[in-house]
Amino acid sequence: MNKGDFAALHDSADPLILFNIWDAGSAKAVAKAGAKAIATGSASLAGSQGYDDGEHIPFARVVDTAKQITEAVDLPISVDIEAGFATNLADLGHNAAALRDVGVIGCNLEDRLIRPGGLRSVDEQAERIATINREGLFVNARTDTFLGPWMAGEDPNRAELVDAAIERASIYRTAGAGCFFIPGLSDPALIARLCEAVELPINVMRLPGMANNAELAKLGVARISYGPGPWRSAMAQIEDAARTVFAT
Repeated sequence: MNKGDFAALHDSADPLILFNIWDAGSAKAVAKAGAKAIATGSASLAGSQGYDDGEHIPFARVVDTAKQITEAVDLPISVDIEAGFATNLADLGHNAAALRDVGVIGCNLEDRLIRPGGLRSVDEQAERIATINREGLFVNARTDTFLGPWMAGEDPNRAELVDAAIERASIYRTAGAGCFFIPGLSDPALIARLCEAVELPINVMRLPGMANNAELAKLGVARISYGPGPWRSAMAQIEDAARTVFAT
């Protein structure tokens, strides 16, 4: 499958469901279950190798894991590279090329500043999206407009944040983004408004209490991600099973 074929999977009539994985074994399990594509989650991949999320895992480990995944499953692979593991465009392009060369078809790129926090400027983020796009990867442009407030315990479902996200989406689209990722937003009316206003497929991340996948499709969502949930669930089951064994 090429980049164009992968882009075609992003359709609100039949949204692309990504039950995010973290290694070759979990990729094979999800592929066997009927996935159309495979996507890593940054927290899941890092956590599975003993690292915290936030670009603490060496990028070489990310590439090695991506290579193992592409060799294990015959499906398009998208890799979450957080903010790109690079402070300059040359290194960012090199990182994108490294993933492309091991068979990866797309990546998530977020506009959050990893260490200082806050959002990267729109124009700077557009340059970064364009750099990865030139290396041939499908860019799922993630904005942390909503996730930042959500993680801080604030309500991200606010009209003014939707306005800000719509502005970013327009610029990201011009830069070459193939999809716009809005983790943290969960209000159906606001999701629908954003889907109608943005000329890119919209990707949401499943959150507790969110509308089901069929309802999200009706709102116009074209891609639905499960984020770190599958990994956390799997680790919780392993811990519970181990506790049962050690308690006997």
